[in-house]
Amino acid sequence: MNRTLDEYEKIYWPKGEEILGIDEAGRGPLCGPLVVAGCILPISFESELIDDSKRLSAKKRKKAFKEILDNALYYNVKIVSNKRIDELNIYKATQSAMEKIAKEAFAKIVLTDAMPLNIEDKKVIPIVKGDHKSINIAAASIIAKVIRDGIMMKLDEKYPEYELRKHKGYPTKRHLELLSQYGLKDFYRKSYGPCRKLLEYKLF
Repeated sequence: MNRTLDEYEKIYWPKGEEILGIDEAGRGPLCGPLVVAGCILPISFESELIDDSKRLSAKKRKKAFKEILDNALYYNVKIVSNKRIDELNIYKATQSAMEKIAKEAFAKIVLTDAMPLNIEDKKVIPIVKGDHKSINIAAASIIAKVIRDGIMMKLDEKYPEYELRKHKGYPTKRHLELLSQYGLKDFYRKSYGPCRKLLEYKLF
């Protein structure tokens, strides 16, 4: 029994259609990359582990991550740098990475977590709260989240003063305090409000 609602899987799987789910991790943080993932699970695949990555503990996410990679027919990951995010803006950076994944995958049915894509030869369905409504999107969200958290843990080892291990780059009160204290490093998104303000006031 799946933990996700699988509204569109119930439509397309009985027709023999594989489904590509696409999701991201890291749109909101002030620093680090955006990670976008796509995943195609086998038709009628079931799992009690897979759910919206935000609803799972880190331990359960890692367990689900292994199950997904062991069983997926296809998965793809795009890592978008903070500099690329600053160049395009976060919406366009996310959309562009999702479009690349959709074009590279073999599935003709593409489900995204609320992101419209400009692709002509595939059926793209943006779903609000898609990572709770589709097991394929949920699987993609777990892949993206686990990989991004791993990247942030590596950054934490190099820059422990920012306490990235705790907040993963999100604009928590503590993170903003540390940012004001230690300033911007190369891995920060300079187009984001708190970072931009530091630059405008020439504090760093």
